[in-house]
Amino acid sequence: MKPLTGEKLEKELARLEAMKEYEYTYEACACICGIDEAGRGPLAGPVVAAAVVLPKDCRILYLNDSKKLSQKRRELLFDEITQKAQAWGVGMAGPGRIDEINILQATYEAMIQAVRNLGVVPDLLLNDAVTIPGLDLMQVPIVKGDAKSISIAAASILAKVTRDRMMAEYDGLYPAYGFAKHKGYGTAAHIQALREHGPCPIHRRSFLKNFALEDEG
Repeated sequence: MKPLTGEKLEKELARLEAMKEYEYTYEACACICGIDEAGRGPLAGPVVAAAVVLPKDCRILYLNDSKKLSQKRRELLFDEITQKAQAWGVGMAGPGRIDEINILQATYEAMIQAVRNLGVVPDLLLNDAVTIPGLDLMQVPIVKGDAKSISIAAASILAKVTRDRMMAEYDGLYPAYGFAKHKGYGTAAHIQALREHGPCPIHRRSFLKNFALEDEG
């Protein structure tokens, strides 16, 4: 992709500076960790969480809420984030666990795993709109935090890319459902495939109760 220069570069740098508001607010904390998840809404696959600690002077152009970025941009940013991050970790909960304890509790479990996989103990967690139970750390929940904090934005990209790659692999195992395309979300094509073939092992059975399926396996 063509590098930014001139006025466009200045505008992008100003946008990124604005996204450091929370990092600056809590700059007394030596280790600030952003946390986000991907995959709370789909009918299939895991929920994945990521935790990211960026260096204080880190500059990553285009860093933003993963939903606002193209797949190609997310893939490029994934590599840059993992290279430049002071620490990062990923956690997940599979469909069986989601069915067992519900999606919110499974999301919390995935987030706790991500923090524990950092390899460092953060002084502060910046979370996308949630407070994670069971963590004895200072937490700041930020509504739409993935668009307001560079740390949370970085976590949102790692979580999204990790999950998308997993769903592409599942597509090879269960090609009838089109997981590589819709990533397990409830698209019309996915619902039709469910009605034709019934659920596969990675479907969240608790999420399928509102659908009239011919074969619920």
